[in-house]
Amino acid sequence: MMDKITVPKPRRFRRNFVILTVAFLILGSAWFAGFNIFEVMGNLYKGSRLLGRMFLPPDFSYIPRIISPMLETIQMALVGTFVGAIIALPTAVLAANNFIKTKWLHVPLRLILNIFRTIPAMVLASLFVAVFGLGAFSGVMALAIFTFGLISKLTFESIEAIDYGQVEALMSLGANKMNVLRYAIMPQILPQYTSYTIYGFEVNIRAAAVLGWVGAGGIGQTLEYNLAWRNFDKVGMIIIFSFAIVLVIDLVSSAIRKRLV
Repeated sequence: MMDKITVPKPRRFRRNFVILTVAFLILGSAWFAGFNIFEVMGNLYKGSRLLGRMFLPPDFSYIPRIISPMLETIQMALVGTFVGAIIALPTAVLAANNFIKTKWLHVPLRLILNIFRTIPAMVLASLFVAVFGLGAFSGVMALAIFTFGLISKLTFESIEAIDYGQVEALMSLGANKMNVLRYAIMPQILPQYTSYTIYGFEVNIRAAAVLGWVGAGGIGQTLEYNLAWRNFDKVGMIIIFSFAIVLVIDLVSSAIRKRLV
């Protein structure tokens, strides 16, 4: 006679407890933040009127006047990404715990990187505007530091995930640290590092577009000016043009990153 198969009952109490806890957190956060769904529904008409003023019809005649600020935004993102990525590579090598196994070096470096990554680019831009004044240079500095923190973390994690067999093979032949870095580590992480740099450029394009709100140049400064003067038709054109540029850059960079990784 075969033994009776007993199917364990699902733990409904734990599932219901998790669902109730998540629901409580969401509703509690909405109440604390002052979110009111009825107020949102009541202002849909005003929102639709504003969208109509912005996009119906689009003011295409304004495009020639926003090409120059958009080019400045792209240049800010390009230079900031390049500077941040260049500094990030040697920093990531020193921060990896499988290359230089010294805690007093890579632990403080990781702490510094964590601090840099917690500061938004907008806050950095505000600080640099106060130091260097209005203009694109402050935006470039903010994006460079933001990119440095982002790419450094991603790169040192890639270094720690390499195939260590190649490193051990070179070390068994008497290779020094620089040779190990050149012939075993760099060939393995360069595709990922390049991909991270391109991704950082994508992120910086979006970040640079709003840095003008604090006086750091670019298309954001033009957007802030038109919003202040309630030129909603021009605001809508800036949004459409920025969306198109960011979309093209995202498509191109995504295609490049797929070929690298």
